[in-house]
Amino acid sequence: QVQLVESGGGLVQAGGSLRLSCAASGTIFSINDMGWYRQAPGKQRELVALITSGRSTTYADSVKGRFTISRDDAKNTVYLQMNSLKPEDTAVYSCNALIQSATYYFMRYWGQGTQVTVSS
Repeated sequence: QVQLVESGGGLVQAGGSLRLSCAASGTIFSINDMGWYRQAPGKQRELVALITSGRSTTYADSVKGRFTISRDDAKNTVYLQMNSLKPEDTAVYSCNALIQSATYYFMRYWGQGTQVTVSS
């Protein structure tokens, strides 16, 4: 059974930084794209950043220049470095990955989410 476990969330003041990690575990043959999403209270979930197996990246306009997504395939882990945080970045951040597991099929998996709160 594949699982994604996030860590690194917390409370930070505006202008501060946090680094989120998301580690995939279980029987994993390969991981295609990996991404971070967030959902603020009363809002729809939105894509924050995405990284492909070829290291191509995509960012939401609201985080460009402030957030950096990266991955370590040896550790089956994706990271999100968040700098210059703003109160509007407050949300539950969840990772998502397209993973080929023991079934040989690719399936999308979600982490449980980690809270990021930015105080003004």
